[in-house]
Amino acid sequence: MNKAQRKFEKDAENKFSKFICFHPRLSVVKFFSSSLQLCGIILILCGGVFAQDIDDVIRVDTELVPFEVTVSDASGKPIRGLSAKDFKLFEDGVERPIDFFEPVKKETGSRPLSIVFALDVSGSVTREELIRLRDAIQTFVARLADYDSYFAVMTFGMEVKTLQSFTNRPDKLEKTFEKLLREQDGLSTHAYDAVDDAIRLLKKKSPTSIKQKLPKRAIILITDGFPVGDIVSPKTVIERANEAETTVYSVLLPSFSRLQRNQKPLLTPLEASGLFEKTGGKALYATDKSFEPLFKSLAEEITASYVLAFYPKTEKRNDGKFRRIRIETAARNLQIKQNRAGYEIKQ
Repeated sequence: MNKAQRKFEKDAENKFSKFICFHPRLSVVKFFSSSLQLCGIILILCGGVFAQDIDDVIRVDTELVPFEVTVSDASGKPIRGLSAKDFKLFEDGVERPIDFFEPVKKETGSRPLSIVFALDVSGSVTREELIRLRDAIQTFVARLADYDSYFAVMTFGMEVKTLQSFTNRPDKLEKTFEKLLREQDGLSTHAYDAVDDAIRLLKKKSPTSIKQKLPKRAIILITDGFPVGDIVSPKTVIERANEAETTVYSVLLPSFSRLQRNQKPLLTPLEASGLFEKTGGKALYATDKSFEPLFKSLAEEITASYVLAFYPKTEKRNDGKFRRIRIETAARNLQIKQNRAGYEIKQ
C-alpha cells in the first residue's frame, strides 16, 4: 500500500468515526461489513461517550427523595401492616406516584435502625434518674435485638461527648451505660448542640443507604427539656435534621413539672422550638418512677414507621426550589406524621 492510499484510508476512518460518534444508532456493520478492524477502532473511539451517558443516567435516576412517616389511631397507638396503596403523596399539591416503599420489619434483611442516645448528665439529672434510665435503655436495646439495629451513645452537659459510636454488641453498650454514672458534667445543658452532634455522627457513620436499604435514623434526647448555653440555634438543628432525614424523639425527665400542682406538664422550651414536631418525632413525659413503660412505647413508635420515596421530575432537580410534600392515608381517623415538610435538592 503506497503513501497516498494509506492517507486516503486514514482520512476516511477519521471522518466516519466522527460521524458514528454523533449518530450512535447507526449500524457500523451495515456500512463496513468487510472491515472488522475498522469497526473495532470506531467502538473504541465512541466507547467513552457511551460510558459517560450511562453513568449520568444511573446517577440521576438513583436520586430518590425519601420521607419517614408514622401512622397512629385516635388513641395514639402506632399502626403497622400498611402498604404503599394506603398512602398518597402530594408535591406542591399535585399527587405523585410512590416509587419506593418499605416498613420497618422484625426480620432478616429489613430496614436498619440507626439510633443515637443523647443523655443529659448535667446537674439537673440525679444519679437515681440515671440508674433508672440505664436499666430502661438496656431493656429498650434488648427489645430491638430482633431488628437490624445499631446504637450510639452521647452525653451532654457543659460539653457534648461521644461515649460509644454505632454498635450492635450488647457487651459494649452495657459497659457504656455503666460509664454514664461517672459522667456528671456541670450545670449547663447543651441539648441543641447534642442533637447537632448526633446528626453529624449519623451522617458520618450511618450512610443514607446500608446494604441497599434506606435506614431509619433517630435520635433519642433524654433531658429535662430546658436547654442552657447552646451554640447552635433550634432552627439550624431542625434544618440539619431534615436534611439528614433524621427523626428526633425526647424523654422529658420529671423536673419539667415540679411546679405544677395538677401534674399537667408545662410546655418545655424544647417542645416549643418545634424540634420534635418538625422532624416527625415526639416528646414522652417520664411522670412515673419506672421509665421502662415509656421506652416500650418509644420502641413501638420507632419500629412502626414507613419510608416512602419518589423520583423528582427532571426539570425540578436543578432549580434550587423548596418543594412541599404532603402525605395522606386513605383510612379515616388515622393520624400521620412525616419527618420533614418538603425537600430541596442542593447542588
